[in-house]
Order: sequence, then C-alpha cells, then structure tokens
Amino acid sequence: MAKTYKNPLVKGGDPFILTYDNKYYLYATNSPDGFLVYESEDLTKWEEKGFCLHKGEGVLGDRSFWAPEITIKDGKLFMVYVANEHLAVAVSDSPLGPFRGTSDKWLSERPQIDGHFFTDDDGTTYLYYVRFDHGNVLYVAKMSDDLTKLDEEHEKYLFRASGEWELRDCSIEEGPFMLKHNGKYYLTYSANHTRSPYYGIGVAVSDKPTEGFVKYEGNPILIMNERVVCVGHHSFTRSRDGKKLLCVYHGRHLLPGKTMPDFSKIEKPYEIMGEYFTTRMACVDEAEFVKDPKGGADILVIHGPSYTEKPAL
Repeated sequence: MAKTYKNPLVKGGDPFILTYDNKYYLYATNSPDGFLVYESEDLTKWEEKGFCLHKGEGVLGDRSFWAPEITIKDGKLFMVYVANEHLAVAVSDSPLGPFRGTSDKWLSERPQIDGHFFTDDDGTTYLYYVRFDHGNVLYVAKMSDDLTKLDEEHEKYLFRASGEWELRDCSIEEGPFMLKHNGKYYLTYSANHTRSPYYGIGVAVSDKPTEGFVKYEGNPILIMNERVVCVGHHSFTRSRDGKKLLCVYHGRHLLPGKTMPDFSKIEKPYEIMGEYFTTRMACVDEAEFVKDPKGGADILVIHGPSYTEKPAL
C-alpha cells in the first residue's frame, strides 16, 4: 500500500521546511526557549530531534522566539529568526544545529519580525521583513555577502494591508516569502491577525525584487474552509525529487465532534478558538503556477488547506 501523509503534521506556527540531503527538516514557532527541529523522510512521520537553537547558547534573544527560516550559502546553513521582536542571524553546519549567532547585535535596533532570505539569479541576497507602523508593514533590504548585515539605510517600503479581505481583523501584512518564476517576482504574504479565522495568504507580482508589486486580483490564494481556519505564515520548498512545489503553512483544525461556528455572528472569533479548534499546527500542500486565461503573468495556486490523505513525497 502506498504511503500517505495527512495534515496537520506537528504542533507549531510560522513553519518552514528545508529539503536537504533527501530529507525534510521542519522548523517553527514551537518553544519559548528557541526552536525544536523535526526530521522526516517523506512527510508521513516526523521525529523530534531536539533544539537546533536554544537561548543562552551563543545566540541573541531570551524570549518570543518566532518564525525561523533558513538559506544555504557556501555549505553553511544561515537561519534568520525573531527574538525579543528583533531579527538575528545564526549559522550551522547541519540542519539539526546547533545554530550559533553571527553577531552580538540585532540586524536592526528597530523592532522587526518575520525575516525571509531570497537570493536572486545574480547572487544578490535580499531580506524581506515586517516593520510596525500602525499595523504590520512589509519592507525589503539587501544583505551583505556574508549574510550577517542588513543594508538598513537603503531599505524599501513594499506595501501594507489594503484589500477588504486583508482587513477583516486588523491591519496586518506579514510572513513574506519570495518565489521567482518566468522572470517575475511573486511576493507572498499573510494578512489579518494570526488569531483570526480569516488569516490567509495573498500574492503580489512585480518585474523587480524591490518595487512595483501589484496584488493579485484573485487574492487570497489560501483561506479558511469548512474544516481549517487561521491558515497562513507560510513558506515554500521543493519535494525531495524536485518535481513538486510545496507550500508549508500553519492552520487550526476543527476538533472532533465540533461543528464549524458561524463567524459572521461572533464579534470576537479568536475568543472561541480553543473551544472549537486545535492550536496552530504545521501543514503542507502542493502548489503550482498555472497559465492566466487573460494572458497575464502565470497564477500561483495552492491546493489547500487539505485535511485528507495525500501521497507521500
């Protein structure tokens, strides 16, 4: 019988999956003391491998460890992460860690969260991140060649929450992730508050990595359904064979025996989340680019949120 996996995978928010050496490694917001890492061969079973980064062990921060992401350069694994509502970088030789800090200073002395590395075809690495300005707002700046310093002086504002679907709870645009496809830059993001059932994923497209982004008129590209809510703060990876594009995100799943509430009749839906749904859980679904019938840029599609058996990858 063919192996299958089923969402959710493991407990945690803001998930990131690294496909490395024919295995998957999952990182998430999952401990007040740092980041636990999970390992899997095919998405079906996940083994906790302990802390890959722990406070007090050569890294910045002592609280609020959120949203780890990893990129690889020159054989080293660089993690950008949030602690104390600031961004820092740590490095390791292994996806299991230990990750150690590259500096005794934050990337910026100003508060910022949700860092995402993107390296363009010319070798330039950018960091996309969130600043606080009457809500959560997206910015981008170049990283130094060694991925330890942010060119904050030349950072660029990208965009903030604007569409009706993005403002169901509050003004939040966060969790950026960049994909490059057919010469276009697809900046994906999450909108609404992570506590909101309407938390979802949108995408904006540009010809440049640092400006000119236009939000897709068909947003959101991932949103709640009849069993899963609060879907967002995502990342993308390739399947082990490189054939599939995968979207990794967190969601809250309806508890057994519960019926989906009518959120339109509930003034503060986040107050009843624990009664009806699981905590934030890491999930993964396939994604792809499809042709635009109107002749525009290809459209990014995420086939989720799913809660049924899927073939192992």
